Amino acid sequence: MASELFEALDLEGLAWQDNGACRGADADLFFPERGASTRRAKQICSECPVQVECLEYAICTGEKFGIWGGMSERERRRIRKERTVAAARKAV
Repeated sequence: MASELFEALDLEGLAWQDNGACRGADADLFFPERGASTRRAKQICSECPVQVECLEYAICTGEKFGIWGGMSERERRRIRKERTVAAARKAV
């Protein structure tokens, strides 16, 4: 399912990045030091027209660092785990 969504959103081309609300923003907001606030990055993401594409890209590529699509690596890892469990149940 994830690969189908990946293709449907044209994430391979990455053209969606041109429309990101984060373009021109301080990259340190999206890649904060450990323990630093992610509130401002997540706020920018919440208003972004390509938030879904960004999040799906990070989930499908296993991005390990930063805020992508409004979620941290821990939050994205939880989604990947949920998808794996759902796929396993569906396969049975």
